[in-house]
Amino acid sequence: MKESLFLQAFEGINKQVPVWFMRQAGRCLPRYQALREKHLLEEMFRNPHLAAEITHLPVDILGVDAAILFADILTLPSGMGFDIRFDTPNGPVVSSMIKTHHGLKDIHDFDNLEHVVQTIKIVKEKLPASVALIGFAGSPFTVAAYLMEGGSSLNFAKMFRFIEENEPAFHNLMDILTRNTIHYLNLQKEAGAQVFQLFDSWAGILRPADFARWVLPYVRRIFEAVDLPSIYFVRNCAHLLALMDRSEADFLSVDHTVVLGHHTVIEKTTKGIQGNLFNGLLYADYPALKKEVNDVLIGGQKHGRYIFNLSHGVFPDTDPDKLKFIVEQVHAFDWKN
Repeated sequence: MKESLFLQAFEGINKQVPVWFMRQAGRCLPRYQALREKHLLEEMFRNPHLAAEITHLPVDILGVDAAILFADILTLPSGMGFDIRFDTPNGPVVSSMIKTHHGLKDIHDFDNLEHVVQTIKIVKEKLPASVALIGFAGSPFTVAAYLMEGGSSLNFAKMFRFIEENEPAFHNLMDILTRNTIHYLNLQKEAGAQVFQLFDSWAGILRPADFARWVLPYVRRIFEAVDLPSIYFVRNCAHLLALMDRSEADFLSVDHTVVLGHHTVIEKTTKGIQGNLFNGLLYADYPALKKEVNDVLIGGQKHGRYIFNLSHGVFPDTDPDKLKFIVEQVHAFDWKN
């Protein structure tokens, strides 16, 4: 049985660089688009057979070294009493958004997420042993931002106003979300997830001092409580790396604001590093893309443990052949520990 290259990277014993892509499970893949024409997103998330098929697609099509559960970072709060609509033009919309501290009384611990368990079990039945399965959750802060804003936001004014006017209620919400995130990730672990990534898409908008107060204590609790190899992703993270390094995650997933091999924090960290090809380069021609991939790999080579990924998610109109080309380039790279 071939051991997973991806899991080997957590021990630093891999002979090649493992690669996967955030948002690889869908969007740019024609087979996903065909399914999307027939099904609503909510149905695709909640139907274990559909979700498992989509989780598996990039393994078959792109040759990546890890599959990531097809779900949404708002899957968890959707099981906690929030009315969330996924099929909207501008991303998920939270109808039952939190506007005042009184809104916390309607939140309950999650239930009815058995479809996630079933999805993982179906994926594991079909996934080769050489390919790892990544579970995931949104970080409490990023999820809270959606719940207070009602969806995506440009300036997060509602969230900042809520925090400044109701900081005890904000920390109460973060406690609730942290407890449920731990239970949710352990549920994924019990079903068969081998690694987990915590997505903190919006924490990068914060000053370091606010990140230290509003984010770090809660993500530390999660990484300490879930006994799986772990990755912490923060978008726009260069100014937060010193604090991320205290997160208790095994790997830090960094975006394009960080130059691999040339940042004082990640030069000294004992954690593994994941990243960080700028996803705008997915539109570059093949010679330019090859050079950029190689530059990232050379930077990654300076770290003892390394996984190749993008700065954040794959764009919907990305040519899948570009992703396959990247996988081939990464696997062909002369990796020396």
